[in-house]
Amino acid sequence: MLMQRVHVCAAIILCIAHACLSFENQTVNNNVTKSESNDLKLMLNLVGNVTESLDTAKPDENHTQAQRNASEDGEQMNKETHGAKPGEFMISQGLREVDSEQFSLNVLYGTHLKFVCLNLNLSDCPPLGLESLKVSDDQLESSSYLSVGLGPHRGRLNIQSGLEDDDEYDGAWCAGVEDQEQWLQLNAFRPTLFTGVILQGRNSIWRSVCVQFSNDSSVWQPCMNGSEEAVFVGNEDLETPVLALFPEPSVAQYIRINPQTWFSNGTICLRAEVLGCPVPHFSETESGSSDDLDFRHHNYNEMRKLMKSVNDECPNITRIYTIGRSYTGLKLYVMEISDNPGKHELGEPEFRYVAGMHGNEVLGRELLLNLMQYICREYNRGNQRVIQLVKDTRIHLLPSMNPDGYEAAYEKGSELSGWALGRYSFEGIDMNHNFPDLNNIMWDAQEMAMDKRRVSNHYIPMPEYYTSTEALVAPETRAVISWMQDIPFVLSANLHGGELVVTYPFDCTRDWIPRQDTPTADNDFFRWLATVYASANLVMANPERRICHSEDFQQHNNIINGADWHTVPGSMNDFSYLHANCFEITVELSCDKFPHASELPIEWENNKESLLLYMEQVHRGIKGVIRDKDTRAGIANAVIKVDGLGHDIRSAVDGDFWRLLNPGEYKITVWAEGYFPRIRHCSVGSEPHATICDFTLTKTSQDRLKQILASGGKIPRDNQVRIRAMRMRKLRASTKILNRRREQQQRLNKVKRK
Repeated sequence: MLMQRVHVCAAIILCIAHACLSFENQTVNNNVTKSESNDLKLMLNLVGNVTESLDTAKPDENHTQAQRNASEDGEQMNKETHGAKPGEFMISQGLREVDSEQFSLNVLYGTHLKFVCLNLNLSDCPPLGLESLKVSDDQLESSSYLSVGLGPHRGRLNIQSGLEDDDEYDGAWCAGVEDQEQWLQLNAFRPTLFTGVILQGRNSIWRSVCVQFSNDSSVWQPCMNGSEEAVFVGNEDLETPVLALFPEPSVAQYIRINPQTWFSNGTICLRAEVLGCPVPHFSETESGSSDDLDFRHHNYNEMRKLMKSVNDECPNITRIYTIGRSYTGLKLYVMEISDNPGKHELGEPEFRYVAGMHGNEVLGRELLLNLMQYICREYNRGNQRVIQLVKDTRIHLLPSMNPDGYEAAYEKGSELSGWALGRYSFEGIDMNHNFPDLNNIMWDAQEMAMDKRRVSNHYIPMPEYYTSTEALVAPETRAVISWMQDIPFVLSANLHGGELVVTYPFDCTRDWIPRQDTPTADNDFFRWLATVYASANLVMANPERRICHSEDFQQHNNIINGADWHTVPGSMNDFSYLHANCFEITVELSCDKFPHASELPIEWENNKESLLLYMEQVHRGIKGVIRDKDTRAGIANAVIKVDGLGHDIRSAVDGDFWRLLNPGEYKITVWAEGYFPRIRHCSVGSEPHATICDFTLTKTSQDRLKQILASGGKIPRDNQVRIRAMRMRKLRASTKILNRRREQQQRLNKVKRK
């Protein structure tokens, strides 16, 4: 983006015809709406403030020249606008360079001339929202289109096509005629300072475009570069966005993109975003957030500083720790929030949010940074809901699982990183497919077993091959798996972007079918979890919202089984469920993977209640402590089985456990190696307060063990836990070896660069 600051001097002609507003007493004619009169009054105030500042400023040479140029422009505008209709907004393309940093922009409004100098940073003009859907379909038109699915409503940056060819959800606008008169048009609905466009191909590569402006969509003026019409370079490939900044920013209501030349094997198809700033005081005030949070995109160093500032502000409830490093050596930072940070409290559930698995899906990262700020400040302010959450829950926030990918996307910027840049790790690994595929291990074992009940449905060990140094496992994935082993997480959410939907396990289909509903044993509770987030999300809950790309998830209430959307073998969600005790969903937060910074306050408001409400669900179901009857010591790795549900969980190191369940009556059986099993009936209510369901187990006597052996039986052994622990030790050992190799290589590379 253009980073230099420019001064745009706008000559504003304020409407005084028909006595719409008296400058002397500011009385309003009954024919003028309240909104119009307020606009004019605000403009008058702006004029007065700027004029006063000009009068008191030091009159240096450039300043005097700028005023002289403005006066000359005003005289010329009086000549050009003779006969302008009262209240009519027109544009004059008479922009010209005043000095290396100053431009004169002519804006016409009515018949009375006033000069306003606006200090604008053109790099701050955000995208108007073709990609984020802030721009509605009825704001887009085109000269022609090839089919309904290739209409102007599909000409949005990064839009993705559906699975079926030639359906109504194709991936671009394509003209129905191949000539130089074709165009894609945006109606901004209000006077807007247009500063540039971002262009992207789709199954076509074209060489150049022109841009035109209008106030009434009838009379058009071309974007100029000096005395010639500006021609902008098109795309070199199908996906990379190309930024075209206008040499002369223009104020208008309509803008057209007009392809001029394309390759012989291509056609006129494009996706686009438009950059622009609403003209001050002629636009509605956009809603943001009342929370005073740091709403901007944070690179790695800025993220560290923000996390440190939160820790400094709330040292009694926060702790920063790392779980490993990325391939390039960036640390994977976690913010812990608890009334006793650094310590697992008996009976207190562990919760985690993970963001940035795909580095270019950045909204989750910023939401978690906002969330840690919000919890800290609201805790200090005495917000009882937040205090209760911090008191009863140990919260872990990992804002950037793939910092290498994020830095690559961040360097390009919000609208220029495209659909895939930064998605993968530095090594090119998609981490959402990088966890051990335990689904097929379980399903294969069930098919081969005579008694499927004997096949383990939980705590499944990772396969042997996955633990070697030769396995293609990202260091970030290894770090997260080790993290899962260290902390007995109960509930989690994996924050993504590019869609608006919440998915729940399983993510992987049986038999490699492309998509098929593949539920877990806890399908009802997973659907509840997904519904909690989706129903509280302000955008997902809006029945009038437009679909992002091609899938209409509103027909599913904005939730879907992950495998029924598309199969994802090796997902973190499935691994969490089958390898650990953790229930995890995926939240696709926005249509735009990398929303502009100006959208972040709104996105925070869209997701704030969902983020808080979802964390509170960790307190549903039953919880308790499993103890030895004689010693009262906690029993680790005890199996907790719910009658009628084919998924068991295990107790943590201290013997405490948490079993997420919907309201109802349940028969619970607990078993541990060396102990007699115990059965209890536990009731779960509708409130998010877990039912206490403790167990005490009696050790199997030596006499009973002798009887079993004498009858030819075998003493039950919990071999699965042993294998699982052994494989984890091997994974950690191979990780250390790979880390040392990588660090040595990085040191050698530094020496070579010197």
